[in-house]
Amino acid sequence: MNTAAKLGSYVLGLAVVFGGALGMGRVVGPVATPPAAEAHAAMTAPTTAPATSAGHGEQATQQAKEDTPGGLQVSENGYTLNPLTTTIRPGEPTDFRFTVTGPGGAAVTGYQVEHDKKLHFIVVSRDLATFQHLHPEMAPDGVWSVGLRLPDAGPYRAFADFTPTGGSALTLGVDLAVAGDYGPRPLPERSRTTTVDGYTVTLDGELTPGQSSRLTLKVTKDGEPVTDLQPYLGAYGHLVALRAGDLAYLHVHPDGEPGDGRTKAGPEIVFHAEVPSAGDYRLFLDFQHGGKVRTADFTLGAGRRPAVPQATPSGHGDDGHGH
Repeated sequence: MNTAAKLGSYVLGLAVVFGGALGMGRVVGPVATPPAAEAHAAMTAPTTAPATSAGHGEQATQQAKEDTPGGLQVSENGYTLNPLTTTIRPGEPTDFRFTVTGPGGAAVTGYQVEHDKKLHFIVVSRDLATFQHLHPEMAPDGVWSVGLRLPDAGPYRAFADFTPTGGSALTLGVDLAVAGDYGPRPLPERSRTTTVDGYTVTLDGELTPGQSSRLTLKVTKDGEPVTDLQPYLGAYGHLVALRAGDLAYLHVHPDGEPGDGRTKAGPEIVFHAEVPSAGDYRLFLDFQHGGKVRTADFTLGAGRRPAVPQATPSGHGDDGHGH
């Protein structure tokens, strides 16, 4: 081939390469990388996505939803927590009203009974110094109302814990603001013993991120074990755990229930909790004795998440094939 022909073929080849690169840039959108990096990506990236990539994306999204603790969202699965009361003053009783709307936008009126109630309403201060576990009443139109008295000015978080009829359990959260001067308090020190109204409650067990942890709380009074606790919300105690920082609401399950033939009425109350991460958590135990419900609170730290063994890459076992 003569020199002119060789030169023409070379120029034509450049036109094909740069024309292909320009077409690829238009398909995937602008890329803020140098041309050399673009050319490298064009040579190494697959021209089409694997057939399973969409499925993997859906699985990742679903996994992310499952891994998100309750109470961090005001809306989930089409259900939304809607406060109707907008003004709360420190120390003043308030008739707090709210609705839960469903996927169609209407107020939900059908709820399953869980732990003896259709809906549990938890209100805590953002610094986790104060805690209230309330049980609102619902009107026929789906409007809930509850007497609420918040002692101090500042930010609060309210949680609605419920299961709509025919649906899955949900915990929705919303911020509340109480007007006035506010100074955040430090998180209470970690402690495994607390006292309330003459009762002493001790906590035994460890929180381990990523796995179920057994927690045992023992109730005594005047140094003597309390063996006649009264049922409260379908158990001898009800435990709420909240993560310091973002106030993620964690479901905690009691071990056994009154009347099952094996669960004693104290002094020990056993729960199983699973925390998603290392860090500090606030635990609030409601228990009933002598006809009165009392709340014992703790600050407990969770250790490091257990190491997850590395899986063998798909398609490559010890012999390089591994199917």
